[in-house]
Amino acid sequence: MALVQAGYRVLQAIDGVEGLEILQSQGADVVITDINMPRLDGFGVIEGVRANPDHRATPILVLTTESDVAKKERARQAGATGWIVKPFNPVKLVDAVRRVAA
Repeated sequence: MALVQAGYRVLQAIDGVEGLEILQSQGADVVITDINMPRLDGFGVIEGVRANPDHRATPILVLTTESDVAKKERARQAGATGWIVKPFNPVKLVDAVRRVAA
């Protein structure tokens, strides 16, 4: 809701597999993923985005309840641009999207 209210078009997926399918068919300026998802977790999403030449430079924000330093490092190594821990401040989420999409 915060992103829609800020004027962004938001596409949602039920899991990582559908997320990559939507990205492939419709594209995106920024990808926001959770870590814990069915069928394909957030690490797989990050790797899938980075493996696609059309989206190698697309910013990826991880929005998750996870705060483990090792998981953050794994996401960064896979190609994540940033990490936001839930619960999150909607204003800070919009600001993060604006920063990485600029």
